[in-house]
Amino acid sequence: MDVPGHLSHLDQLEAEAIFIMREVAACYDNPCLFYSIGKDSTVMLHLARKAFWPGTVPFTLLHIDTTWEFAEMGRFRDRLVDRLGLKLAVWINEQALREGVHPIESGSVRYNDQMKTQALKQALDHYQFDAALGGARRDEEASRSKERIFSVRNQNHQWDPKRQRPEPWNLFNTSLGPGESVRVFPLSNWTEFDIWLYILREQIEVVPLYLARSRLSWIDEDSGQILALDDDRMLPYLSSWERDSLRERNIRFRTLGCYPQTGAVESDADTVSSVVQEMLASRTSEREGRLLDKDQTGSMEKKKREGYF
Repeated sequence: MDVPGHLSHLDQLEAEAIFIMREVAACYDNPCLFYSIGKDSTVMLHLARKAFWPGTVPFTLLHIDTTWEFAEMGRFRDRLVDRLGLKLAVWINEQALREGVHPIESGSVRYNDQMKTQALKQALDHYQFDAALGGARRDEEASRSKERIFSVRNQNHQWDPKRQRPEPWNLFNTSLGPGESVRVFPLSNWTEFDIWLYILREQIEVVPLYLARSRLSWIDEDSGQILALDDDRMLPYLSSWERDSLRERNIRFRTLGCYPQTGAVESDADTVSSVVQEMLASRTSEREGRLLDKDQTGSMEKKKREGYF
């Protein structure tokens, strides 16, 4: 219950995130906002617009394009950038594409390393970003909970949990040594439920993939996950059993990424308010649908140590 004269829970989270974004704008020469097109980075963009209104967002939006993301995500990104007049940088690991790196043929570990981790490091070096805002939250996954809001990376963009700086009372050490950069996570203290409550309150437009509708999908034989068939590229890789499971299902996604690696959930929640109601009964993490989190033991922490967001 909100108390008169006191900030609500969402207002406190919003104020903290806006404060952090203003710190980044004040302390670094060339910051970017990592825009994955998902709900968290879309909320972060909304917060950035609030933080610097009526001025423009002082961050370049950086999107790492793996070429295997849902087509609807790209359309949403382009429409949003055009409507808001934002500066967008899109980066693809072209060398990996030429080498034929593929989510199925190359295996999940190599594909995610080349098309996500290495691509991100290439982009940060190319544009010489000294700070990168990301939408990661501590409730998502165990290794995320170890990370500070201002997370320093070495000259190779690698993360060392033993070099995390203390942040008492939200006092941030923003200094960087030679060759260092920083990843900054304004949504660290938010939960998935907070994100959806904020989207509902602020009436933020999100990618329609988060809302339930009938979509052509199959059951992955190894994981049991429901995967959507976004285009025909995956058809040659489906087993006969998976082809037999291919049909229209009423599904939505709790997390978004490359469609061969992103599991859906069967759902009737076709509005943001019904998603919030569905979340009240949920007892699983949204990242249960992220197959890349399970491709090796300690997968996410290893990826972060190597330079992943």
